[in-house]
This record gives sequence, C-alpha cells and structure tokens, in this order.
Amino acid sequence: MPRSNREKWEVGSEKPIDPQSGSTQHSILLTGGGTGGHLAIVRAVKEELLRRGIRPFYIGSESGQDRSWFGEDGEFAGKLFLPTRGVVNQKGFGKIASLLQVLKAVMQARHFIKEHQIDAVLSVGGFSAAPASFAALFGGIPFYIHEQNAVSGRLNRLLKPFARRFFSSYGDDRIDYPVADIFFETARLRREVQSVIFLGGSQGARAINAFALEIAPHLQQRGIAIMHQTGRLDYDRIRKGYASLGIDADVFAFDKALHTKIADADFAISRAGASTLWELAANRIPTLFVPYPYAAGDHQYHNASYLVERHAGWVVRQEALEVDAVLKILESDIASVSKNLISLIKPNGAQIIVDAIVGSDGL
Repeated sequence: MPRSNREKWEVGSEKPIDPQSGSTQHSILLTGGGTGGHLAIVRAVKEELLRRGIRPFYIGSESGQDRSWFGEDGEFAGKLFLPTRGVVNQKGFGKIASLLQVLKAVMQARHFIKEHQIDAVLSVGGFSAAPASFAALFGGIPFYIHEQNAVSGRLNRLLKPFARRFFSSYGDDRIDYPVADIFFETARLRREVQSVIFLGGSQGARAINAFALEIAPHLQQRGIAIMHQTGRLDYDRIRKGYASLGIDADVFAFDKALHTKIADADFAISRAGASTLWELAANRIPTLFVPYPYAAGDHQYHNASYLVERHAGWVVRQEALEVDAVLKILESDIASVSKNLISLIKPNGAQIIVDAIVGSDGL
C-alpha cells in the first residue's frame, strides 16, 4: 500500500498512526446488507467509528441495496462488493452454484481482511454478510453480530454461538437500536392527530397504498392532512388516485429527508421493518404497524408486537385493515402511546456497540 501524504505510517506496519494520540488506529470491518434495515445499522456504526478516529471498512454484495447505499461512500477506508446471493432459497444446481460462489467470496474476504489488518468484524446479517463473517471466524478475528429483528435471521442464528457479543434491541439483554440522531432531535409528544403519514418503505407497499386511498376521504372530512411515501413503482397510480378524489396530499416516491416529514406528522401507518420501527419510536410518533406478511420468520409482526406489548403502538395484519377501526385509533389517547415510547429507545445504540468492540472487553 503506498504511503499517503496525509497519513503518518508506523514503521513495518500497514496501519496508520493517529496524528493526535500517536497510537495505531484500529480498523473495524462492517459487513452485511441486502435491505435498508441492515444497511442503516452499518451507516450508524460507521459514523460512530469515524467520530472516534477508527478506520471503517465494508464488505457487501453486488446485489441487494449494498452498492446503491455505499458504492459512492467515500468515508470508508476500504470497500469490497462481492457477487454473492442467498443459498437457502436455491434448489438443485442453483444451491450448489451459490455455495461455490460463497466459498470463493470467503477467500476474497479473507484476503481483504489480511490486507487491511482488520482488528474486528461486525456483521449486521443478510446473505451478503456470510463471506466476511466466515472469513473472520476462520482467521481468528474477533467477531460480533447485530440482529435488527425480534426474530433472528438464519445466518445470525448459525453464527451466534461463535460471536463475542450478540447485540439485539429485543429481550432481556437488549441494547438501544442505533438510530440517526436527527430522529431524537426532532422528537415531540403527539397529543392529537392533525396529520398522518403512510410509509411502505423505499419499495412501497401496495396494501398500505390501497388502504390510504380508501381512508383518505374520511381523513379529509376530519381535516387531517396526508403525507404518503408510495415507493417508486406505485407513485404515479397513487398520485392520480388522490387527484381523482380531489385530495391535496403530499405524495412522494422516496425522500432522503424522510425524517423531516415524519417529524411533521402526528401519526404513522407503516410497515414494521426494524430500522423504520425504531426511527418512528425515537421520534415518539404513535404508529399503526402493518407488517409485511412474507417477511422471513414473520419478523415484522414480532418487531411490532414488542412495542404493542408495551402499550407503545398498534399492529394489524394487512388483510384485516378496516377504515372504521383505524379511525377509532386516531380518535383514541395517542398521547399516552407517544409518552410510552420515551423509555424504549435512547440515542446511544451505536456507542454501546463500538464500546463493546474496542473497550475493556474488546480489542
């Protein structure tokens, strides 16, 4: 590796020395992805590593959303995108081909880890985490897991016994979910519903979109404003649907500043992916969760149930969505639900993870 004019290097080592402390900088590899829920954790932990002067690296997949999230991210000290895909859902020769592809990717990840002298690896799960996770274990690199959901993914269940620490925001030994500070900074107590936001994720949710158009005239009659994230594929249809109803809704396919819209809303109707769920909780916005019915292990339903059991939200299966039932919720005591969210999450999840990796029990 060539020497940089901006970095001081330790003699005989590939690792740079922190110019302020004079000590060798740690290098932490983050791996995993496929969906926004996994990748949001990577981003949150990366930002915490950078705040501490620790060099973040990333290994993900060429498929999924990994490259679109981090392909142009210049804050990582190094990145590697591998042509991996899931194995479990493959059949016959497809499964064999996927396994061979994973084995090749493990060797590439091992080389990357050695080349950059990685001190520890944090996996956030998803099939794209497999190569670097196995490479870390085979190479004796300290290995950690963060599980986003109330029901663990297959890879995380498999590797949990080998991890130094298994981080989860559910159960007895829970930590706060890593959420961007902006959701806490704009949090407020909701007392009455004057605006509703519909959230189906970046890909949209047709069931939520259809229900939004069904309930929209009733919301308009009550003077309740509507914000609606439709996803890209359904944007034109839903925008035209509101227009045909004569309703001036704030309709958008996706917005990188979604936190501002959530902060302006008084109530949310949303899928229950982990990152979205905890972002809404951090902002203290009462939410009716409509879990994606085909999520692995029905994890979205279990994610939402964790809040519902603590009187901090509502959950309904999408086939059971009914206008009258939702209107009753909107007229209920949402302030108590908003208050109950305060104790469920604090802005220190990424700090706890990094503390565990580099603290007295870690490196």
